[in-house]
Amino acid sequence: MSLNIAAKEIKPLRLNYAHLARRMGEHKPATRYQEAVYDVQPTTNFHYPPSWDPSRKLYDTARTAIVMQDWYSFTDPRQFYYTSYVAARAKQQEIMESNFELVEKRHLLQSLPADLAAHIRQVLIPLRHYEYGANMNNQDICHRGYGTTITSLASFNGFDRIGMAQYLSRIALLLDENEETSLQAAKQAWLEAPTWQGLRHALEDSFVLDDWFEILVAQDVVMDGLLYPLIYEGFISQVAAQGGSAFLMLTQFMNEWNEENSRWTNQLLKVTASESAANAELLAQWTQTWLARLEQAFMPIAQLAFGEQGAEQLATVKAALLARLAKQGIKVEGVGHVRT
Repeated sequence: MSLNIAAKEIKPLRLNYAHLARRMGEHKPATRYQEAVYDVQPTTNFHYPPSWDPSRKLYDTARTAIVMQDWYSFTDPRQFYYTSYVAARAKQQEIMESNFELVEKRHLLQSLPADLAAHIRQVLIPLRHYEYGANMNNQDICHRGYGTTITSLASFNGFDRIGMAQYLSRIALLLDENEETSLQAAKQAWLEAPTWQGLRHALEDSFVLDDWFEILVAQDVVMDGLLYPLIYEGFISQVAAQGGSAFLMLTQFMNEWNEENSRWTNQLLKVTASESAANAELLAQWTQTWLARLEQAFMPIAQLAFGEQGAEQLATVKAALLARLAKQGIKVEGVGHVRT
């Protein structure tokens, strides 16, 4: 007796959803990322003037001065949607938990020189409040922004900032052997110390900006573009050279996150600036305004972190940010050196 097994290919009647077919054609299969983000935001149903702002609809392109023919022309180079984002962060969380466990088990922070530990407390721990503020800004972008490819990333960004604030809190507890001394001192420094008031003032002013895209430029491009290279690359490298190599592990996620975050903000700026000369000019104007202000705000922080070399370190970081923006078609002119 013989058996003949035949295979028959059954072609599906549809390869994608109707809203994706309208965008890319009926015969092209969509990726999971495209299914999760393209045209998800309501444009007809659940799209009405809210009672708290009856002059505009709930999802309104007029909430920013940036004008795009298609708000879904930007796509995340990382292809993050909820599932891929959670999977990526879960892996990073496992690594960070191992890092913290090793540092705590081996008592690596207890061998730090007292003056170095005090310096780290002054520079690093107050930034937990900055991260909470950055979360608020990104969730506001998610709330008032337009286009799921942008608003979903802003929401993910906000969750990341809460995570980094918690990492900084855990570092403070490790330094103090689970006492709250550094946490309380950092809060008072953020509220009262002259070193932090320029940054705090700028951050709180960004909370009340009317244009959500300007918030994105101020927070995710300019503030982060100055702070992360200055602190998590420059200052942490200095700490490691002075005997605090454990902080390379404790801040590993911050450095990885900054590289990753720059990828999607670079792409977003490039797409937006190439849409029109008016967009490019507006982005350059916002960047110039916030860079001039934040350069002044970061100067006392740079001097606290690097001493006499603070101005030089900040100038290097600023030059790198300007070069990065120029590659995206945003040329910022007229931003001079700060007074030291």
